[in-house]
Amino acid sequence: MNGIIVVNKPQDFTSFDVVAVMRRLCRQRKIGHTGTLDPMATGVLPLLLGNAAKAQDILPDSDKAYVAGFKLGIASDTLDIWGTIQSEKEVNASYKEIQSLIPKYKGDIMQIPPMYSAVKKDGVRLYDLARQGIEVERQPRQVNVSELKLLDYDEETFKGQLYISCSKGTYIRTIIDDIGRDIGCGAVMTSLVRTRACGFSLEDAISLDEIREITKEGELPENIVDRVHSSESLFLSYRGITVSEKQALRFANGNPIDIARTQIKNSAANGEIIRVSGRDNIFLGLGKADTEKGLIRIYKLFP
Repeated sequence: MNGIIVVNKPQDFTSFDVVAVMRRLCRQRKIGHTGTLDPMATGVLPLLLGNAAKAQDILPDSDKAYVAGFKLGIASDTLDIWGTIQSEKEVNASYKEIQSLIPKYKGDIMQIPPMYSAVKKDGVRLYDLARQGIEVERQPRQVNVSELKLLDYDEETFKGQLYISCSKGTYIRTIIDDIGRDIGCGAVMTSLVRTRACGFSLEDAISLDEIREITKEGELPENIVDRVHSSESLFLSYRGITVSEKQALRFANGNPIDIARTQIKNSAANGEIIRVSGRDNIFLGLGKADTEKGLIRIYKLFP
């Protein structure tokens, strides 16, 4: 199979655990994913099957969205409830006070990656150092939080939920920890659900239990094939063109095609990435416009 299947990752599974399970269930070795989810997190995990794995490094939509639970008054080494509690403090924060901090963490912001993260320092994962009790200096990184909302907050239990839409590489735990520091009482993440990734939502996702159920007969039935999205669906933000049979053959063989013989001959921008399909609407791959030479060159083929 070639395409994308969106899995609703269960808690206590790593992203690689899900890939391993899917390799067995789908009897397909070539499977990649579009971004790891921590083991305690759940939600949208798009898996790239077959030739769709070639899209891993060129995805146009790398933004993610999450619903994160938090609790004020606690700080831990991992910045979440599953870590070792380092401090507990009295909480007097109101809904209004938390809401007033939200604008501070929207837009382009700088984040220091947590020690319990997969970021490398001198070739070593930070979480490996953290497990040895070693803390090292980390450089701040710029990330973008396009949307941040306080969904709810209980002033008696000090628990609440945030909705976050953000760029790749944003640490939700860090946002919650920073808010706790601003209030002066600490905060930890208590749950994390990824609701959107690569243009797919929870409504597109299927659970591992569902996949096990529909593959238990030993053959891949139509109802799982129907849940596989085309490789092209990753690139719908790009303009698409349909080319002739002769052009399609030329493009599929790795050769550029003439812009003047396409629908975008008068509107192509230099360097623009374009979806290229044959007359039968079969997705061939991505081209890149070279308006100086009047060509659409190969960017990535999906045979």
